Amino acid sequence: MEKAKQPDAVSSVLKVFGILQALGEQKNIGITELSQRLMMSKSTTYRFLQTMKMLGFVDQEGEADKYSLTLKLFEVGAKSLEYVDIIDLADKEMRLISQKTNEALHLGALDVDHIIYTHKIDSGYNLRMQSRIGRRNPLYSTAIGKVLLAQRDEAFTREALKDVEFIKHTDKTHENVDQLLEELKLVREQGYAEDNEEQEPGLRCIGAPVYDRFGQVIAGLSISFPTIRFDENRLVEYVDMLQNACRNISEQLGYHEYPMSKAS
Repeated sequence: MEKAKQPDAVSSVLKVFGILQALGEQKNIGITELSQRLMMSKSTTYRFLQTMKMLGFVDQEGEADKYSLTLKLFEVGAKSLEYVDIIDLADKEMRLISQKTNEALHLGALDVDHIIYTHKIDSGYNLRMQSRIGRRNPLYSTAIGKVLLAQRDEAFTREALKDVEFIKHTDKTHENVDQLLEELKLVREQGYAEDNEEQEPGLRCIGAPVYDRFGQVIAGLSISFPTIRFDENRLVEYVDMLQNACRNISEQLGYHEYPMSKAS
């Protein structure tokens, strides 16, 4: 009996989602137009709409023949996002990159005027970046720091770094906030950042941003190499890996307009 009913059940689910999609594409729509668009009878469309109205997903304008979505669907989706663990999402993507490169990967977030590493996967090589989860590093000399600041306005960056001393870790480190702001324009344009021996001599890092459902950058994901293992000819490949990973994480957090770009 159950198998015999399954096609009808699947058909009903498809109709429900068809109605939701149509209402999502048009704010107010009547039964006649909706039934024609979905190739359903008006009586069937009406029954589904009334049930969805009773459940709170659809609203009807008085007694008019116009229906629209309520925020109930958004509420359900928002609740599901509360249980999303960004570290779990990032770990899966980071391990895929690790398998391809065998290099160190870090996930970092903004911590007042520094970055803090929230997750990492070590390099498989003996010569590798030394780091730990919970370690803080400067915003101005790290790839993750730059992607965290790039989407912020100039006033935010100046305020965040007003009490920060720009320490010259190497001769390539920025000396002040004005130099950093110039580079952030490029980071914003290209969609990724680099630390080219700015934090530590002999270390090269590339970072890309992770977005939340509101389109705000909430984390950065980076890959680190000793300069002796970094292949400049593979820069585009490395950037693509990071951006694809960050796009996948961002989509699972509810953001679906990730600004993919290519390294030049």
